[in-house]
Amino acid sequence: MERRRVLLLLCLATLSGCGTTAIRPAIEIVDGGDAKRNELVIFAISQVGLPYRWGGHSPNGGFDCSGLVVYAFQQSLQVAVPRTSYAQSRLGREIPNGELMSGDLVFFNTTRQRFSHVGIYVGDGRFVHAPAANERVRLDRLDAPYWAGRFDGARRLIA
Repeated sequence: MERRRVLLLLCLATLSGCGTTAIRPAIEIVDGGDAKRNELVIFAISQVGLPYRWGGHSPNGGFDCSGLVVYAFQQSLQVAVPRTSYAQSRLGREIPNGELMSGDLVFFNTTRQRFSHVGIYVGDGRFVHAPAANERVRLDRLDAPYWAGRFDGARRLIA
């Protein structure tokens, strides 16, 4: 009886892996330095002008802020990141505002909730993002009063 139970458990354990797809874990840090940062930034900037759409994550229908980040990382670096700005704010390592580099994620409180908005820093005090309904993906300045007053921090995902 005991041998039968062990065999049954082994069969179940073996079969439980059938038909499943490996899920890429959320990234912490991507190696690649300036080359990877530039790829990400160039790709993200190429999305400027596309429409905002809540829940959107492709150029076909439009982007929301976190969907733009997901799409840019996936298409330019072949890296999966979580779907929400809050989950994205937990990746990589925290970066002080004065040490931002292109490709860093910048986070804002736009809904009275921390990390409710995200963009990709492109350098020279600017970031690309999908701002809000009835708007389009665009570049904005971090020091613009609206964004500076809502800045929640930055994270570096590319080492």
